[in-house]
Amino acid sequence: MSNEISRASLNKADVRELTLLFEVSRLLEQSLDLRDVVSPVLEALAVHMDMRYATLTLLNRRTNDILIEAAHGLSPAQTRLGRYRLGEGVTGKVVLTGEAAIIPKTSESELFLDRTGRGKRADRSFICVPIKVGAETVGALSVDREFDPQRDLKEDVRLLTIVASLIAQAVKLRREAQEEQERLKQENERLQAELRERFRPSNIIGNSHEMQIVYDQIAQVAKTRATVLITGETGTGKELVAHAIHYNSDRADRPFVKVHCAALPDTIIESELFGHEKGAFTGAVAERKGRFELAHRGTLFLDEVGELPPSLQIKLLRVLQEREFERVGGMQTIKVDVRLVAATNRDLAKLVAEGKFREDLYYRLHVFPIYVPPLRKRKSDIVLLADHFLEKYAKLNSKKIRRISSAAIDMLMSYHWPGNVRELENCIERAVLVAEGDVVHPHHLPPTLQTAEASGTSVKGDLKGLVQAYERDLICDALKSNRGNMTAAARALGSTPRIIGYKVQQYGIDPKKYAS
Repeated sequence: MSNEISRASLNKADVRELTLLFEVSRLLEQSLDLRDVVSPVLEALAVHMDMRYATLTLLNRRTNDILIEAAHGLSPAQTRLGRYRLGEGVTGKVVLTGEAAIIPKTSESELFLDRTGRGKRADRSFICVPIKVGAETVGALSVDREFDPQRDLKEDVRLLTIVASLIAQAVKLRREAQEEQERLKQENERLQAELRERFRPSNIIGNSHEMQIVYDQIAQVAKTRATVLITGETGTGKELVAHAIHYNSDRADRPFVKVHCAALPDTIIESELFGHEKGAFTGAVAERKGRFELAHRGTLFLDEVGELPPSLQIKLLRVLQEREFERVGGMQTIKVDVRLVAATNRDLAKLVAEGKFREDLYYRLHVFPIYVPPLRKRKSDIVLLADHFLEKYAKLNSKKIRRISSAAIDMLMSYHWPGNVRELENCIERAVLVAEGDVVHPHHLPPTLQTAEASGTSVKGDLKGLVQAYERDLICDALKSNRGNMTAAARALGSTPRIIGYKVQQYGIDPKKYAS
């Protein structure tokens, strides 16, 4: 009879323990944030184990302070008082040693400090177990209950140790999330610093007088909210100037959003700039934010703004004036704080005169113009740029190319660079790829830069003879294209049949040869 009662009692205790562990597991799975679930876990402990107080303390690894993260049965004021150093009191000793501690009767223990003011003299038992992540003790789980000389407190230690191991997994996830957040924060700060360094005006290569004017203008306007219009030929570095303005402004840690107006079809550019609502047009399966919203409190760079269609010019003018817009298919007015930097390689004033660009928008954009000069007008910067690109691409391609030969430099300096800095960069990259030694020579440069002497195609003879040879080739080509018809050939060359007849006789050309 006694064995049956004992078995029934044991089964009841097992069921209660399993119920507690199941509930704790369920609570911990509800959120990765320990702060959201720890209080319900402690409450479950108090209910299932008939405990008066329960506390979770965690170790601050930077300060070595042990603080109460959550508590059951304590007031907020009492919770704030629960602060220990490593080795201090029962909790401090458990965290220091990683060993559980049992205080059968708190009124008889010198180690029990009662920092939270629960009443040391009361007849209670105190149990504290470590919370471990791997071999490291990261905190402690403690409870106290009414003193009962018949109770086996080691059973409570066993159960609390199981619960502490479950909590430890949540602590581990929280720590990993905090470490990842800290890593991302540091990475973001590093990238921001790198961007500031990369795009500060002093890092735009060039010491020419023309570029010094650009640097001064960037310094004047960067800290302001003024709209900037950057003009200049393709390949001069207008986007680099836009970057320098943003990363030297008060918005440097905010978004820098780019839009290439010429690269977007007229049918989607409005949606790209202002966003759209779900169902606004065919294919709009979800709400989408536009570039203006994405650039909120930052900078929006509109490249090739002269390519904007007239319908978009009106909307852009409104945003510049009112700082508000509606998404495509939407009725809600959205306000934005955006600093606008625009760029174009076209003559906007001429487009205005031709009626292809709105005059009021032009003046809104033309608040602070910056002109980036073409490379042919800043030839003193060519060698600096070439050396910079040489070092860059030699490093990228793991080549030990140290310099550009004098003859190659002469070729770079004599070229007119219609593609500007971008063309120069491409030329140097090609030269690095084809060079075999540690010096870039003239024959490593593209054919467009080659002189007649460097390419071995120098023309010999006097001017009169060279002109006559060229003239003979032109007449032969015209006769060939027109099957020997001298009248048609004369018309093609913008001349008369009489003059062509004279030249044919002079050069001994046989038109019949081209008749077939």
